[in-house]
Order: sequence, then C-alpha cells, then structure tokens
Amino acid sequence: MSQSMAWLMLVIAGALDVGWAISMKYAEGYTRAGWSIASLLLLAAFVFLLGRALQVLEVGVAYSAWTGIGAAGTFLLGVVLFGETLSAMKLAGIALVLMGIAALKLP
Repeated sequence: MSQSMAWLMLVIAGALDVGWAISMKYAEGYTRAGWSIASLLLLAAFVFLLGRALQVLEVGVAYSAWTGIGAAGTFLLGVVLFGETLSAMKLAGIALVLMGIAALKLP
C-alpha cells in the first residue's frame, strides 16, 4: 500500500471515529438499539482502517493524526448537532490541533 493510500485510510478512519462518537451520544448509554449497532459498526470500521494505515505509517504520527481528526470533527459536530458552546479560544485550540496534524504529514 502506498503512503497516499495509507493517509487516505487514516483520514477516513478519523471521520468514522467522529461518527462513532456522535453515535454513542445518540445511543444514550447503549439503550437505543439502532444507534448502538451503528456505534459498534463504526468502531469496527475505524479500527480496521486505522490498523491498515499503521502497516505503512509510523504509529506515533498515525495515531496522533487520527485522534486529532476525531477530536476536531467531534468538537465541531457537537457544536452543530448538540448546541455545545463555541468560543474563540476553543476555535483557536482546534486550529492548533489541525495545524499539528498538517505538521505531522511533513517529512
């Protein structure tokens, strides 16, 4: 697998991680069957893709990027879907996370 394909898998895994976190919120403590099943399927999918990406990418870089994508995406969807608070300082923090991910991709 190429580096580009591994990075693509990692980004998709990060997006699935966001979906997993949001589905856990909707599952309400795994008391809602449909959302609970969706949560477990998303979990399995992102773990699979993360594992494939780790075959090519450095573990520290890949894991850091994956968690950053998940954190940034979950934060933004929390604001949009659940009305969670948004401030200039939080946006600055997310911008720093995203810049850190971009820096990890550099040689």
